[in-house]
Amino acid sequence: MAKKNKAPDEVPEVSEEVVEVEAVEVEAESVEVVDAVEAAVETDGESAPAPAEASESPEDPAEAEDAKPRMELAQLKAVIEALMFASPDPLTPRMLFKLLNDEPKEDVKAALEALKADYAERGGMHIAEVAGGMQITTRPEYHEWVRRLFHERSANKLSVASLETLSVIAYKQPVTAAEIGEIRSVNTSGVLSTLLERHLIKIVGRKNVIGRPFLYGTTKEFLIRFGLNDLSDLPKIEDMAQQLGFEPPPVLMERPVPEEMLPLEEGDVPDDQPE
Repeated sequence: MAKKNKAPDEVPEVSEEVVEVEAVEVEAESVEVVDAVEAAVETDGESAPAPAEASESPEDPAEAEDAKPRMELAQLKAVIEALMFASPDPLTPRMLFKLLNDEPKEDVKAALEALKADYAERGGMHIAEVAGGMQITTRPEYHEWVRRLFHERSANKLSVASLETLSVIAYKQPVTAAEIGEIRSVNTSGVLSTLLERHLIKIVGRKNVIGRPFLYGTTKEFLIRFGLNDLSDLPKIEDMAQQLGFEPPPVLMERPVPEEMLPLEEGDVPDDQPE
């Protein structure tokens, strides 16, 4: 007996209204998902740091040096003036360039010349070239007034004998004690000791003769004390003799003949001998 085929299950009918509602719900869920993704992307974009830009190549040291701001002329003049005033010794151009190595040399030179011009128009002070450097000093024409301020320091004044001996050394250097005594006709050993203690003279060598006596010369302190840039600034003996009305000793007028000078040996001079 033949079996009858079973009828397939019947599919329940779904109304169009239900389909439409489900479609709307699916679409709404999709929109919510999209909005959530976009919000997450925006949040990540705000919190995430911006990509670092490629670091610039380091500046060339020479360019960095050139990029340093230069001082104005007025400021540079003021700095030079302060250094010159505070320096215990005449300020040399070499030392000035070293102290102001951040500034171009041409700017330092221009400021220095401008400062000299300013002091040339001032009353009691000027910039003097002393011992190869520069120093702010009082003008020579006001020496008498300044001397009154220091009249109590008479103990530091050089005696006439010391000044005479110092003059001989200044004009005849290098010179021995015997040669100084021959010119002055007196024993100068005590005076030489005083001048050495004052750092106005120094032992520069030994004369290449029997006994190898010491040779004496002036120091940098001598130039500073007497306001000289170098020995060529010394007044000529002939001019002084004419103005003072005396006849200088012939031996003082003779030009020193260059001779072979023996070098100093260890222990010949004290360690604190000045330049």
